[in-house]
Amino acid sequence: MKIPHTSRRYFLGAAAVALVAPKVIFAVTKQEKEKWALAKDEWKERLSDEEYRILRREGTERPWTSKFNDEKRSGTYHCAGCDLPLFKSEYKYDSGTGWPSFYDFIDGNIETKLDFKLVYPRKEYHCSRCGGHQGHVFKDGPEPTGLRYCNNGVALKFKAKG
Repeated sequence: MKIPHTSRRYFLGAAAVALVAPKVIFAVTKQEKEKWALAKDEWKERLSDEEYRILRREGTERPWTSKFNDEKRSGTYHCAGCDLPLFKSEYKYDSGTGWPSFYDFIDGNIETKLDFKLVYPRKEYHCSRCGGHQGHVFKDGPEPTGLRYCNNGVALKFKAKG
């Protein structure tokens, strides 16, 4: 079956967008996002200097410095900026990279975008509520996803179960 020229162009365009489009599941409401659209000065009041550098300026902490690298308790990892739950402890694993790593996230609570800071494109992810920078996702993680969400520990809070 031959696809008409206009349909083929639409299909190819849609396919190209699908390849680079970020994964976005809107569990967070527009009102919640607006509530967390704070001014620079408001964020600086709420966060430590290091949290501000990571969460709001998209910085990266030094490897092997996170207190969460060796965290083994059951619980949930939350965004340090707005307290949105991002990862369950059962998603965490030791990637050997020096940063807390997860193979999956809580649906709807992370958004991604392409980052060209190192010239080549990387997939960066943020808290879907406050937009706080968390880290980068790579395709070298364990099953079942094959992904590694490499997170800045400074960008997280841990809440143990019980």
